Amino acid sequence: MSVAADLPAANPRKTTGIRPLGPVDTAALLAAVETIPEAIWDAQNAAKPNKFDVLGNTRHIVFRFIDSPHDWRGSYDCPPWAVWRLLLEPVLAQAVRDYGYAQGVFPRVMLARLPAGEAILPHIDANPAAKWPHKIHVPLTTNAQVVCSFGGIERHLPVAEAFEVNNLGPHWVHNGGETDRIHLIFEYYDAEQPAPEWLAPLVQAGMGG
Repeated sequence: MSVAADLPAANPRKTTGIRPLGPVDTAALLAAVETIPEAIWDAQNAAKPNKFDVLGNTRHIVFRFIDSPHDWRGSYDCPPWAVWRLLLEPVLAQAVRDYGYAQGVFPRVMLARLPAGEAILPHIDANPAAKWPHKIHVPLTTNAQVVCSFGGIERHLPVAEAFEVNNLGPHWVHNGGETDRIHLIFEYYDAEQPAPEWLAPLVQAGMGG
């Protein structure tokens, strides 16, 4: 039996649907995001490490990312992080305040811009590094025709609120409106929570392969 076949479904702390985390003050971040030139969006999207067909024409600006798809514990700052850090950190802190982690870590942080009339196809976040951290969305811009589905729950996510979503079950997004949808999307985990027993052999197998 392969190592992957022995993996548990997820960190038991993760939501199985959509978990509202409360309001977040996004005003300063949004004002800065609205000034990003199209050329910067294009350049950052071309350089992004998360290139997957199911994301369609979604463009990303990646601030932090993981070293390996096998392990969430190693991550690095991308060039935009230094410029955006002071705007991002207050939003990140507000979004995760209810978790109460003394040593919380943000392994992946990015902006995701889904154009009007476009969709993200049904998929799961299949890499092992996605099985442990909480996956959190903070909508910055949206419209009433943006609908997403997580854990079989379809809903519209309003701006300036944070939501943990189930990234391990099938999920999708459709922007049926006439304006782009921009979300701050990030992962968050408790560095004090013991790593699962399956991680060490998985990382070893991945490094050896």
